[in-house]
Amino acid sequence: MTTTSAPANPRSRVILASLVGTTIEFYDFYAYATAAVLVFPVLFFPTGNDTTSLLASFGVFGAAMVARPIGAVVFGHFGDRFGRKATLVASLLTMGIATFLIGLLPTFQQIGWVAALLLLVLRLAQGFALGGEWSGAALVATENAPKGKRAWYGTFPQLGAPLGFIIANFLFLGINWALPHADNPALKSEAFLSWGWRIPFLFSAVMVIIGLWVRLKLVESDTFKKAEQKGAIRKLPLATVFRYHWKQLILGTFIMLATYVLFYLMTNFTLAYGTKAADLETASAAAQKAAEATGAAFDPAAFAAQFYPGLGFGYTDFVLMQIIGVVFFGLFTLLSGPIADAVGRRKLLLWVTGLIIVFGLTFNTFLLPQMDPKFTGALVQAFLVFGFMLMGATFGPMGALLPELFPTNVRYSGSAISYNVSSILGAAVAPLIAVKLWEWGDGAPWLVGLYLSAMAVLTFIALLLTPETKDHDYEDDLGVSAGATL
Repeated sequence: MTTTSAPANPRSRVILASLVGTTIEFYDFYAYATAAVLVFPVLFFPTGNDTTSLLASFGVFGAAMVARPIGAVVFGHFGDRFGRKATLVASLLTMGIATFLIGLLPTFQQIGWVAALLLLVLRLAQGFALGGEWSGAALVATENAPKGKRAWYGTFPQLGAPLGFIIANFLFLGINWALPHADNPALKSEAFLSWGWRIPFLFSAVMVIIGLWVRLKLVESDTFKKAEQKGAIRKLPLATVFRYHWKQLILGTFIMLATYVLFYLMTNFTLAYGTKAADLETASAAAQKAAEATGAAFDPAAFAAQFYPGLGFGYTDFVLMQIIGVVFFGLFTLLSGPIADAVGRRKLLLWVTGLIIVFGLTFNTFLLPQMDPKFTGALVQAFLVFGFMLMGATFGPMGALLPELFPTNVRYSGSAISYNVSSILGAAVAPLIAVKLWEWGDGAPWLVGLYLSAMAVLTFIALLLTPETKDHDYEDDLGVSAGATL
Protein backbone atom coordinates (compact mmCIF):
# COMPACT_ATOMS: atom_id res chain seq x y z
CA MET A 1 0.00 0.00 0.00
CA THR A 2 1.39 3.38 -0.98
CA THR A 3 1.52 6.09 1.68
CA THR A 4 0.78 9.63 0.69
CA SER A 5 2.74 11.51 3.33
CA ALA A 6 5.26 11.09 6.12
CA PRO A 7 3.47 11.73 9.44
CA ALA A 8 6.76 11.77 11.38
CA ASN A 9 7.56 15.11 9.74
CA PRO A 10 4.64 17.54 10.05
CA ARG A 11 3.90 19.58 6.94
CA SER A 12 5.02 22.85 8.53
CA ARG A 13 8.35 21.32 9.61
CA VAL A 14 9.02 19.97 6.12
CA ILE A 15 8.32 23.32 4.46
CA LEU A 16 10.30 25.30 7.03
CA ALA A 17 13.32 22.96 7.01
CA SER A 18 13.57 22.94 3.21
CA LEU A 19 12.97 26.70 2.95
CA VAL A 20 15.11 28.01 5.82
CA GLY A 21 18.21 26.04 4.93
CA THR A 22 18.28 26.99 1.26
CA THR A 23 17.50 30.61 2.12
CA ILE A 24 20.60 30.69 4.33
CA GLU A 25 22.73 28.90 1.78
CA PHE A 26 21.67 31.19 -1.06
CA TYR A 27 22.05 34.24 1.20
CA ASP A 28 25.67 33.25 1.78
CA PHE A 29 26.17 32.68 -1.93
CA TYR A 30 24.64 36.03 -2.90
CA ALA A 31 26.62 37.91 -0.30
CA TYR A 32 29.71 36.78 -2.17
CA ALA A 33 28.14 37.46 -5.58
CA THR A 34 27.34 41.05 -4.61
CA ALA A 35 30.77 41.65 -3.12
CA ALA A 36 32.35 40.12 -6.24
CA VAL A 37 30.99 43.07 -8.20
CA LEU A 38 31.19 45.83 -5.60
CA VAL A 39 34.38 45.45 -3.58
CA PHE A 40 36.41 42.32 -4.32
CA PRO A 41 37.89 43.64 -7.61
CA VAL A 42 39.38 46.53 -5.62
CA LEU A 43 40.22 44.77 -2.35
CA PHE A 44 41.51 41.41 -3.58
CA PHE A 45 42.35 41.85 -7.29
CA PRO A 46 43.68 45.42 -7.80
CA THR A 47 45.33 44.81 -11.19
CA GLY A 48 45.01 48.42 -12.38
CA ASN A 49 42.78 47.19 -15.22
CA ASP A 50 39.05 47.47 -14.59
CA THR A 51 38.08 44.52 -16.78
CA THR A 52 40.88 42.25 -15.56
CA SER A 53 39.98 42.89 -11.91
CA LEU A 54 36.31 42.14 -12.55
CA LEU A 55 37.18 38.97 -14.49
CA ALA A 56 39.48 37.81 -11.67
CA SER A 57 36.72 38.40 -9.14
CA PHE A 58 34.20 36.51 -11.29
CA GLY A 59 36.79 33.78 -11.80
CA VAL A 60 36.96 33.09 -8.06
CA PHE A 61 33.17 33.31 -7.96
CA GLY A 62 32.99 30.67 -10.68
CA ALA A 63 35.57 28.46 -8.95
CA ALA A 64 32.93 27.52 -6.41
CA MET A 65 30.91 25.95 -9.19
CA VAL A 66 33.80 23.57 -9.87
CA ALA A 67 33.72 22.52 -6.21
CA ARG A 68 29.97 21.93 -6.27
CA PRO A 69 30.06 18.57 -8.12
CA ILE A 70 32.64 17.36 -5.60
CA GLY A 71 30.28 18.35 -2.82
CA ALA A 72 27.45 16.63 -4.69
CA VAL A 73 29.43 13.38 -4.81
CA VAL A 74 30.47 13.50 -1.14
CA PHE A 75 27.18 14.66 0.35
CA GLY A 76 25.22 12.52 -2.12
CA HIS A 77 27.13 9.42 -1.01
CA PHE A 78 26.37 9.98 2.67
CA GLY A 79 22.82 11.15 1.97
CA ASP A 80 22.03 7.96 0.03
CA ARG A 81 23.89 5.71 2.49
CA PHE A 82 22.87 7.09 5.87
CA GLY A 83 19.97 9.48 5.31
CA ARG A 84 19.18 13.08 4.43
CA LYS A 85 19.14 14.75 7.87
CA ALA A 86 22.79 14.53 8.94
CA THR A 87 23.95 15.48 5.45
CA LEU A 88 21.82 18.62 5.45
CA VAL A 89 23.19 19.68 8.83
CA ALA A 90 26.79 19.15 7.67
CA SER A 91 26.32 21.14 4.45
CA LEU A 92 24.76 24.04 6.33
CA LEU A 93 27.61 24.14 8.86
CA THR A 94 30.26 24.05 6.14
CA MET A 95 28.69 26.90 4.22
CA GLY A 96 28.15 28.99 7.36
CA ILE A 97 31.73 28.65 8.64
CA ALA A 98 33.24 29.46 5.23
CA THR A 99 31.06 32.54 4.81
CA PHE A 100 31.82 33.80 8.31
CA LEU A 101 35.57 33.45 7.70
CA ILE A 102 35.33 35.48 4.46
CA GLY A 103 34.16 38.36 6.65
CA LEU A 104 37.42 38.13 8.62
CA LEU A 105 39.86 37.97 5.69
CA PRO A 106 42.69 40.50 5.32
CA THR A 107 42.81 42.22 1.92
CA PHE A 108 45.44 42.46 -0.85
CA GLN A 109 46.64 45.77 0.60
CA GLN A 110 47.42 43.98 3.88
CA ILE A 111 48.94 40.63 2.89
CA GLY A 112 49.25 40.72 -0.91
CA TRP A 113 48.27 37.83 -3.17
CA VAL A 114 47.76 35.49 -0.19
CA ALA A 115 44.48 37.33 0.44
CA ALA A 116 43.16 36.28 -2.96
CA LEU A 117 44.33 32.70 -2.31
CA LEU A 118 42.49 32.54 1.02
CA LEU A 119 39.39 33.97 -0.61
CA LEU A 120 39.59 31.25 -3.26
CA VAL A 121 39.89 28.50 -0.61
CA LEU A 122 36.85 29.74 1.29
CA ARG A 123 34.92 30.21 -1.94
CA LEU A 124 35.66 26.59 -2.83
CA ALA A 125 34.34 25.57 0.60
CA GLN A 126 31.13 27.50 -0.13
CA GLY A 127 30.71 25.68 -3.41
CA PHE A 128 31.45 22.30 -1.82
CA ALA A 129 28.72 22.91 0.76
CA LEU A 130 26.14 24.13 -1.74
CA GLY A 131 26.83 21.00 -3.80
CA GLY A 132 25.12 18.95 -1.10
CA GLU A 133 22.58 21.44 0.16
CA TRP A 134 20.12 21.81 -2.67
CA SER A 135 19.45 18.13 -3.34
CA GLY A 136 19.03 17.32 0.33
CA ALA A 137 16.53 20.14 0.77
CA ALA A 138 14.65 19.11 -2.39
CA LEU A 139 14.45 15.51 -1.16
CA VAL A 140 13.21 16.54 2.27
CA ALA A 141 10.43 18.47 0.55
CA THR A 142 9.44 15.99 -2.16
CA GLU A 143 9.86 12.73 -0.22
CA ASN A 144 7.51 14.10 2.44
CA ALA A 145 5.00 15.62 0.00
CA PRO A 146 1.36 14.45 -0.17
CA LYS A 147 0.35 12.62 -3.31
CA GLY A 148 -0.16 14.93 -6.28
CA LYS A 149 1.62 17.88 -4.62
CA ARG A 150 5.27 16.97 -5.10
CA ALA A 151 6.06 19.88 -7.45
CA TRP A 152 4.28 22.28 -5.11
CA TYR A 153 6.36 21.10 -2.14
CA GLY A 154 9.45 21.11 -4.33
CA THR A 155 9.11 24.86 -4.88
CA PHE A 156 9.84 25.66 -1.21
CA PRO A 157 13.58 24.89 -1.33
CA GLN A 158 13.61 26.81 -4.63
CA LEU A 159 12.06 29.80 -2.88
CA GLY A 160 15.24 30.08 -0.84
CA ALA A 161 16.98 31.57 -3.89
CA PRO A 162 14.89 34.75 -4.21
CA LEU A 163 14.59 35.13 -0.43
CA GLY A 164 18.35 34.79 0.04
CA PHE A 165 18.95 37.32 -2.72
CA ILE A 166 16.57 39.87 -1.17
CA ILE A 167 17.99 39.51 2.35
CA ALA A 168 21.64 39.73 1.23
CA ASN A 169 21.07 42.73 -1.02
CA PHE A 170 18.91 44.64 1.44
CA LEU A 171 21.67 44.18 3.99
CA PHE A 172 24.28 45.51 1.54
CA LEU A 173 21.98 48.42 0.68
CA GLY A 174 21.50 49.25 4.35
CA ILE A 175 25.24 49.24 4.98
CA ASN A 176 25.87 51.36 1.89
CA TRP A 177 23.20 53.82 3.09
CA ALA A 178 24.70 53.97 6.60
CA LEU A 179 28.23 54.46 5.23
CA PRO A 180 27.75 56.78 2.24
CA HIS A 181 30.52 58.25 0.12
CA ALA A 182 31.05 61.92 1.03
CA ASP A 183 31.11 63.17 -2.58
CA ASN A 184 29.19 60.68 -4.71
CA PRO A 185 26.52 58.22 -3.47
CA ALA A 186 27.23 56.01 -6.50
CA LEU A 187 30.73 55.29 -5.12
CA LYS A 188 31.73 53.18 -2.12
CA SER A 189 33.03 55.03 0.93
CA GLU A 190 36.33 54.26 2.63
CA ALA A 191 34.42 52.86 5.61
CA PHE A 192 32.44 50.54 3.34
CA LEU A 193 35.61 49.34 1.62
CA SER A 194 37.44 48.98 4.94
CA TRP A 195 34.93 47.13 7.13
CA GLY A 196 31.32 47.70 6.04
CA TRP A 197 31.38 44.94 3.40
CA ARG A 198 32.29 42.40 6.09
CA ILE A 199 29.00 42.70 8.01
CA PRO A 200 26.83 40.51 5.70
CA PHE A 201 29.38 37.70 5.89
CA LEU A 202 29.63 37.85 9.67
CA PHE A 203 25.84 38.08 10.03
CA SER A 204 25.50 34.65 8.41
CA ALA A 205 26.45 33.04 11.75
CA VAL A 206 23.10 34.13 13.23
CA MET A 207 21.18 32.66 10.31
CA VAL A 208 23.08 29.35 10.48
CA ILE A 209 22.11 28.86 14.12
CA ILE A 210 18.43 29.30 13.19
CA GLY A 211 18.76 26.84 10.31
CA LEU A 212 20.45 24.20 12.44
CA TRP A 213 17.72 24.44 15.07
CA VAL A 214 15.05 23.72 12.45
CA ARG A 215 16.89 20.90 10.67
CA LEU A 216 17.89 19.00 13.80
CA LYS A 217 14.17 18.42 14.45
CA LEU A 218 13.73 16.45 11.20
CA VAL A 219 13.44 12.67 10.97
CA GLU A 220 14.00 10.54 7.87
CA SER A 221 11.15 10.18 5.37
CA ASP A 222 9.15 6.98 5.08
CA THR A 223 10.46 6.61 1.52
CA PHE A 224 14.07 6.37 2.68
CA LYS A 225 13.15 4.09 5.58
CA LYS A 226 11.37 1.75 3.15
CA ALA A 227 14.48 1.62 0.96
CA GLU A 228 16.50 0.63 4.03
CA GLN A 229 14.01 -2.06 5.02
CA LYS A 230 13.95 -3.52 1.50
CA GLY A 231 17.76 -3.69 1.33
CA ALA A 232 17.98 -1.18 -1.53
CA ILE A 233 20.63 1.06 0.08
CA ARG A 234 23.88 0.81 -1.91
CA LYS A 235 27.42 0.79 -0.54
CA LEU A 236 28.57 2.86 -3.50
CA PRO A 237 25.64 4.97 -4.70
CA LEU A 238 27.93 6.89 -7.06
CA ALA A 239 28.91 3.73 -8.92
CA THR A 240 25.27 2.66 -9.08
CA VAL A 241 24.05 5.95 -10.49
CA PHE A 242 26.76 6.04 -13.17
CA ARG A 243 26.21 2.41 -14.16
CA TYR A 244 22.41 2.31 -14.27
CA HIS A 245 21.29 5.96 -14.59
CA TRP A 246 23.94 7.73 -16.69
CA LYS A 247 21.35 8.83 -19.25
CA GLN A 248 19.29 10.60 -16.56
CA LEU A 249 22.48 12.30 -15.30
CA ILE A 250 23.16 13.77 -18.74
CA LEU A 251 19.56 14.84 -19.35
CA GLY A 252 19.25 16.38 -15.87
CA THR A 253 22.47 18.33 -16.37
CA PHE A 254 21.26 19.91 -19.61
CA ILE A 255 17.73 20.44 -18.30
CA MET A 256 19.25 22.77 -15.65
CA LEU A 257 21.57 24.58 -18.08
CA ALA A 258 19.29 27.41 -19.24
CA THR A 259 18.14 28.01 -15.66
CA TYR A 260 21.70 28.52 -14.44
CA VAL A 261 22.74 30.78 -17.32
CA LEU A 262 19.60 32.91 -17.00
CA PHE A 263 20.01 33.27 -13.25
CA TYR A 264 23.61 34.40 -13.24
CA LEU A 265 23.03 36.78 -16.14
CA MET A 266 20.07 38.32 -14.31
CA THR A 267 22.06 38.78 -11.09
CA ASN A 268 25.83 39.10 -11.60
CA PHE A 269 26.04 40.31 -15.17
CA THR A 270 23.18 42.80 -15.01
CA LEU A 271 24.59 44.29 -11.78
CA ALA A 272 27.99 44.78 -13.42
CA TYR A 273 26.47 46.08 -16.68
CA GLY A 274 23.83 48.25 -15.03
CA THR A 275 26.15 49.99 -12.58
CA LYS A 276 29.11 50.54 -14.90
CA ALA A 277 29.45 54.13 -16.08
CA ALA A 278 27.92 54.94 -19.46
CA ASP A 279 30.76 57.29 -20.46
CA LEU A 280 34.55 57.27 -20.15
CA GLU A 281 34.88 60.50 -18.13
CA THR A 282 32.61 59.30 -15.32
CA ALA A 283 34.15 55.83 -15.29
CA SER A 284 37.71 57.18 -15.21
CA ALA A 285 36.94 59.52 -12.30
CA ALA A 286 35.34 56.71 -10.29
CA ALA A 287 38.22 54.33 -10.98
CA GLN A 288 40.78 56.94 -9.97
CA LYS A 289 38.98 57.63 -6.66
CA ALA A 290 38.81 53.92 -5.92
CA ALA A 291 42.52 53.57 -6.63
CA GLU A 292 43.34 56.49 -4.35
CA ALA A 293 41.23 54.99 -1.55
CA THR A 294 43.12 51.71 -1.68
CA GLY A 295 46.58 52.96 -2.65
CA ALA A 296 46.54 51.17 -6.02
CA ALA A 297 48.17 52.59 -9.15
CA PHE A 298 45.95 54.17 -11.82
CA ASP A 299 46.88 54.69 -15.49
CA PRO A 300 44.28 56.87 -17.31
CA ALA A 301 45.54 55.90 -20.77
CA ALA A 302 45.42 52.19 -20.04
CA PHE A 303 41.97 52.57 -18.50
CA ALA A 304 40.66 54.43 -21.56
CA ALA A 305 42.04 51.76 -23.90
CA GLN A 306 40.07 48.98 -22.22
CA PHE A 307 36.90 50.92 -21.37
CA TYR A 308 33.50 49.87 -22.69
CA PRO A 309 30.22 51.37 -21.43
CA GLY A 310 27.42 50.16 -19.19
CA LEU A 311 24.10 51.76 -18.27
CA GLY A 312 25.40 54.15 -15.59
CA PHE A 313 22.86 53.44 -12.83
CA GLY A 314 23.86 54.03 -9.22
CA TYR A 315 24.39 50.88 -7.18
CA THR A 316 21.46 51.53 -4.84
CA ASP A 317 19.04 52.33 -7.66
CA PHE A 318 19.94 49.27 -9.68
CA VAL A 319 19.84 46.82 -6.77
CA LEU A 320 16.39 48.11 -5.83
CA MET A 321 15.33 47.46 -9.42
CA GLN A 322 16.76 43.94 -9.16
CA ILE A 323 14.92 43.34 -5.90
CA ILE A 324 11.63 44.33 -7.57
CA GLY A 325 12.40 41.76 -10.26
CA VAL A 326 13.30 39.11 -7.66
CA VAL A 327 9.89 39.55 -6.01
CA PHE A 328 8.43 38.26 -9.29
CA PHE A 329 11.03 35.48 -9.21
CA GLY A 330 9.61 34.33 -5.88
CA LEU A 331 5.98 34.64 -6.97
CA PHE A 332 6.49 32.67 -10.18
CA THR A 333 8.52 30.04 -8.33
CA LEU A 334 5.51 29.35 -6.12
CA LEU A 335 3.01 29.54 -9.00
CA SER A 336 5.01 27.06 -11.07
CA GLY A 337 4.51 24.24 -8.54
CA PRO A 338 0.71 23.80 -8.80
CA ILE A 339 0.90 24.26 -12.58
CA ALA A 340 3.59 21.56 -12.88
CA ASP A 341 1.48 19.25 -10.70
CA ALA A 342 -1.51 19.84 -12.96
CA VAL A 343 -0.03 19.75 -16.48
CA GLY A 344 3.31 18.03 -15.89
CA ARG A 345 6.86 19.26 -15.41
CA ARG A 346 8.00 18.61 -18.99
CA LYS A 347 5.16 20.46 -20.72
CA LEU A 348 5.50 23.54 -18.52
CA LEU A 349 9.28 23.68 -18.90
CA LEU A 350 9.14 23.30 -22.68
CA TRP A 351 6.97 26.40 -22.88
CA VAL A 352 9.12 28.38 -20.43
CA THR A 353 12.37 27.38 -22.14
CA GLY A 354 10.94 28.48 -25.48
CA LEU A 355 10.20 31.88 -23.94
CA ILE A 356 13.78 32.07 -22.59
CA ILE A 357 15.08 31.54 -26.13
CA VAL A 358 12.97 34.48 -27.31
CA PHE A 359 13.93 36.59 -24.28
CA GLY A 360 17.63 36.18 -25.08
CA LEU A 361 17.04 37.81 -28.46
CA THR A 362 15.61 40.97 -26.86
CA PHE A 363 18.69 42.14 -24.90
CA ASN A 364 19.48 45.02 -27.23
CA THR A 365 15.86 46.17 -27.14
CA PHE A 366 15.77 46.42 -23.35
CA LEU A 367 19.36 47.15 -22.29
CA LEU A 368 20.71 49.86 -24.61
CA PRO A 369 20.79 53.43 -23.21
CA GLN A 370 17.98 55.66 -24.53
CA MET A 371 17.86 59.42 -25.05
CA ASP A 372 15.49 59.77 -22.10
CA PRO A 373 17.00 58.32 -18.88
CA LYS A 374 13.50 57.66 -17.50
CA PHE A 375 12.67 55.58 -20.56
CA THR A 376 15.91 53.64 -20.10
CA GLY A 377 14.99 52.97 -16.48
CA ALA A 378 11.51 51.74 -17.44
CA LEU A 379 12.88 49.39 -20.12
CA VAL A 380 15.55 47.98 -17.79
CA GLN A 381 12.98 47.44 -15.03
CA ALA A 382 10.72 45.63 -17.50
CA PHE A 383 13.70 43.51 -18.58
CA LEU A 384 14.44 42.53 -14.97
CA VAL A 385 10.80 41.69 -14.25
CA PHE A 386 10.41 39.54 -17.39
CA GLY A 387 13.72 37.79 -16.82
CA PHE A 388 13.01 36.97 -13.19
CA MET A 389 9.47 35.81 -14.02
CA LEU A 390 10.99 33.31 -16.44
CA MET A 391 13.57 32.40 -13.81
CA GLY A 392 10.88 31.52 -11.28
CA ALA A 393 8.88 29.55 -13.83
CA THR A 394 11.89 27.43 -14.85
CA PHE A 395 13.53 27.10 -11.41
CA GLY A 396 10.42 26.13 -9.44
CA PRO A 397 9.70 22.74 -11.10
CA MET A 398 13.36 21.65 -10.84
CA GLY A 399 12.87 20.84 -7.15
CA ALA A 400 10.59 17.99 -8.22
CA LEU A 401 11.82 17.07 -11.71
CA LEU A 402 15.49 16.35 -10.99
CA PRO A 403 14.82 14.07 -7.98
CA GLU A 404 12.06 12.31 -9.95
CA LEU A 405 14.60 11.24 -12.58
CA PHE A 406 16.21 8.84 -10.07
CA PRO A 407 15.13 5.99 -7.74
CA THR A 408 15.23 6.37 -3.96
CA ASN A 409 18.57 4.67 -3.31
CA VAL A 410 20.53 7.06 -5.59
CA ARG A 411 18.16 10.03 -5.63
CA TYR A 412 20.43 12.29 -3.56
CA SER A 413 23.54 11.47 -5.63
CA GLY A 414 21.80 11.60 -9.01
CA SER A 415 19.93 14.85 -8.53
CA ALA A 416 22.91 16.51 -6.82
CA ILE A 417 25.37 15.56 -9.57
CA SER A 418 23.03 16.70 -12.36
CA TYR A 419 22.27 19.97 -10.60
CA ASN A 420 25.88 20.77 -9.81
CA VAL A 421 27.63 19.58 -12.98
CA SER A 422 25.22 21.92 -14.74
CA SER A 423 26.55 24.68 -12.49
CA ILE A 424 29.95 24.31 -14.19
CA LEU A 425 28.49 24.43 -17.70
CA GLY A 426 26.16 27.29 -16.79
CA ALA A 427 26.88 29.31 -13.66
CA ALA A 428 30.68 28.94 -13.44
CA VAL A 429 31.36 30.30 -16.90
CA ALA A 430 28.27 32.47 -17.49
CA PRO A 431 29.61 35.64 -15.81
CA LEU A 432 33.01 35.26 -17.50
CA ILE A 433 31.54 34.60 -20.94
CA ALA A 434 29.08 37.46 -20.51
CA VAL A 435 31.81 39.98 -19.63
CA LYS A 436 33.89 38.98 -22.66
CA LEU A 437 30.87 39.07 -24.99
CA TRP A 438 29.96 42.47 -23.55
CA GLU A 439 33.49 43.67 -24.30
CA TRP A 440 33.48 42.20 -27.83
CA GLY A 441 30.15 43.90 -28.50
CA ASP A 442 31.70 47.30 -27.57
CA GLY A 443 29.26 47.67 -24.71
CA ALA A 444 26.18 46.36 -26.54
CA PRO A 445 24.65 43.28 -24.83
CA TRP A 446 23.22 41.46 -27.86
CA LEU A 447 25.94 38.80 -27.85
CA VAL A 448 25.17 38.07 -24.20
CA GLY A 449 21.51 37.53 -25.07
CA LEU A 450 22.44 35.28 -27.98
CA TYR A 451 24.52 33.18 -25.60
CA LEU A 452 21.47 32.75 -23.33
CA SER A 453 19.29 31.70 -26.27
CA ALA A 454 21.86 29.13 -27.42
CA MET A 455 22.03 27.53 -23.96
CA ALA A 456 18.23 27.48 -23.78
CA VAL A 457 18.12 25.58 -27.09
CA LEU A 458 20.25 22.83 -25.50
CA THR A 459 17.86 22.68 -22.54
CA PHE A 460 14.88 22.49 -24.90
CA ILE A 461 16.43 19.49 -26.67
CA ALA A 462 17.11 17.75 -23.33
CA LEU A 463 13.49 18.25 -22.30
CA LEU A 464 12.28 16.76 -25.58
CA LEU A 465 14.35 13.64 -24.82
CA THR A 466 13.07 13.34 -21.24
CA PRO A 467 9.83 11.52 -20.37
CA GLU A 468 7.25 13.13 -18.09
CA THR A 469 8.01 12.41 -14.41
CA LYS A 470 4.83 13.70 -12.77
CA ASP A 471 3.49 10.20 -11.98
CA HIS A 472 6.81 8.71 -10.88
CA ASP A 473 6.08 6.66 -7.73
CA TYR A 474 8.84 7.24 -5.20
CA GLU A 475 7.95 4.30 -2.98
CA ASP A 476 7.66 1.75 -5.78
CA ASP A 477 10.95 2.81 -7.39
CA LEU A 478 13.47 2.12 -4.63
CA GLY A 479 16.28 1.34 -7.07
CA VAL A 480 18.70 -1.51 -7.74
CA SER A 481 18.12 -4.31 -5.22
CA ALA A 482 20.63 -5.49 -2.65
CA GLY A 483 21.34 -8.56 -4.78
CA ALA A 484 22.93 -6.48 -7.55
CA THR A 485 26.72 -6.40 -7.97
CA LEU A 486 27.03 -2.74 -6.98
